[in-house]
Amino acid sequence: AIAQKDRILAVISGSGVSNDIDGTLVGPASEGQIRAMYQAYLQAGWSPGQIDYMECHGSGTPVGDQVELTSIYQLLKQFECTDKNLRIGSVKSMIGHLLTAAGAAGFIKTVLSMNEKVLPPSLNFTGADERSVLSTSRIEVQTEPEPWDPCRPDTGRKAGISAFGF
Repeated sequence: AIAQKDRILAVISGSGVSNDIDGTLVGPASEGQIRAMYQAYLQAGWSPGQIDYMECHGSGTPVGDQVELTSIYQLLKQFECTDKNLRIGSVKSMIGHLLTAAGAAGFIKTVLSMNEKVLPPSLNFTGADERSVLSTSRIEVQTEPEPWDPCRPDTGRKAGISAFGF
């Protein structure tokens, strides 16, 4: 891309995969999610404390969403960055669940948002249940578009993408 002078929109610095054996289609297991995310951060040489935004799988099911939020919070604890203000969202709030293409849609949304320098909103979020990790952590659903200023100007915009499922 550099040799051809193509415009580079994003660089994938790490990825992680896991089969969470104990999970179900609508009730994933947290352990597998944490393992996949941890693997991705180690491969990238990053900490979740260095990202500005996380595009979540966001299944829209009470069980699936709660497991994903808990997994993200556990990952923040493992990397000792629970004081991080982390904005999250999910493209599924706008287009629904695309099954096998869900991860690709989240990836495209995140790359476009990075390049437009806008933290993208999630639709239809009205508030967290008092038992939710959202009520007791610094993880926040992005509900309005806002300028995306990197947390460190010398590193550029960084995001995580969680795409669990098929």
